Amino acid sequence: MLFLMFVIVGICAFFVRKKPRQLAEDVSALQKENPFSIWNYDGKIVYEDILEATENFADVYCIGEGGSGKVYKAELPSGHVVAVKKLSSRTGDMEIENTRAFKNEVVALTEIRHRNIVKLYGFCAHRKHTFLVYEFMERGSVASMLSNDIGAKELDWVKRVNVVKGVANALSYMHHNCTLPIIHRDISSKNVLLNSELEALVADFGTARFLKPDSSNWTTIAGTYGYLAPELAYTMVVTEKCDVYSFGVLALEVLMGKHPGELISFKRSSTNKKIHYFVLDPRLSPPTDRKIADDLAFLEKLALSCLHENPQSRPNIFEEEEEEEEEIHEIRDIC
Repeated sequence: MLFLMFVIVGICAFFVRKKPRQLAEDVSALQKENPFSIWNYDGKIVYEDILEATENFADVYCIGEGGSGKVYKAELPSGHVVAVKKLSSRTGDMEIENTRAFKNEVVALTEIRHRNIVKLYGFCAHRKHTFLVYEFMERGSVASMLSNDIGAKELDWVKRVNVVKGVANALSYMHHNCTLPIIHRDISSKNVLLNSELEALVADFGTARFLKPDSSNWTTIAGTYGYLAPELAYTMVVTEKCDVYSFGVLALEVLMGKHPGELISFKRSSTNKKIHYFVLDPRLSPPTDRKIADDLAFLEKLALSCLHENPQSRPNIFEEEEEEEEEIHEIRDIC
């Protein structure tokens, strides 16, 4: 049975206690606010619209591919452009893993709302196709922008500071402002997307976990090689500090224009507190504006503090707000 459900978790519980007249008014208001509301669309129609817009998921509409499936660009009859992640058909353990990732994504993204987290418009579970529908990010991933000279130069120092700021905002919200803390577990340059204004939005919650106080929070290893916290080599306990480590790697990558690789251990042991200009992306001229230079220096210091071998020595995203300004920039200045 075809079932396309748009994100209304919590809304239903809110509506069910209301009188019919009030319910109608709330539904009408929701229709105006969100064109992708379940109240505006019939599941079968949207499903058919997406198949038509992608010509039954033709490769020409494919804009990306990951371990769980491909992502397609689809322009609906209304003119709205969306990104559609279609899960690959698998068997055995891979099918179980894909199903788990699908459920994780739906549960996580229906629980959270934040301007630096990609919006999930809806999802479809069908015997032929299983897919998720997201807002479309015009500029692709941070990884793709940094991989070519034109994109890297367009992503100037101010925009790069804002990219890190956006990811920090998202993580701070996920770790500290949700009912249960959410651990992303796969923060990387491929999973940070950019909109038309080059603002960063965190995506791909297929491996996300809720931290439950009555649970051991043990899990299997998940994430992208090169961004994984070192403690995951000997423990299966996931904490927010795993995301903090990945964030540190990402921040250095944004500064350098490439994955920091072996420089991570070298820079972690460095005692020089000044910005290392040779590390900055050589495709951009060194910053001449004092504030931008200070922000970059702070970003480097923040990134390095996130890479401590000991998870408890890594900062929380907002932890340094109470430090004296003359000693360190307040993290809220860039977050």
